[in-house]
Amino acid sequence: MAAAIDITGQHFGRLTAMYRAGRAKNGNALWFCQCSCGRTCVVDSYVLRHGKTRSCGCLAAEQSRHNIFNNPEVVSRMGDPRNLKIHDHHTDVSSLKKSKRNTSGVVGVSYDKQSHSWVAHFYFKGHYVLNKHFDHFEDAVRARRAIEQQYLLHQE
Repeated sequence: MAAAIDITGQHFGRLTAMYRAGRAKNGNALWFCQCSCGRTCVVDSYVLRHGKTRSCGCLAAEQSRHNIFNNPEVVSRMGDPRNLKIHDHHTDVSSLKKSKRNTSGVVGVSYDKQSHSWVAHFYFKGHYVLNKHFDHFEDAVRARRAIEQQYLLHQE
């Protein structure tokens, strides 16, 4: 087994390796890291050293937020972008952008061939808050849009 590489104090993107925090199941060293945003996380040393992890997750959240405001389709559907408020950096805002695989034409709505029904889904803080089947496409779209309003728009 190779000698452990000491990366204490080294910076990897927004992360600074503070101290070793054990071993991963694959045998790699785990490091407790401090992110420049103030949060901490434990990261595999291999992914740190090879640039695969550069933050605690805040970088991806910022990029997702940037992508939302620069996607005219999302902005037009959500209304005035000044009203868009992401509650925290655990929101999976990438689910607001239509993927290349989307065949329904509506983000968060898909057809389930097994149940022969339309499914509306919305992911928030690591959990599905909406994952419901509907007989009609329009009902699924209404449910998805309602949950977007509830979770993403700033209510004054």
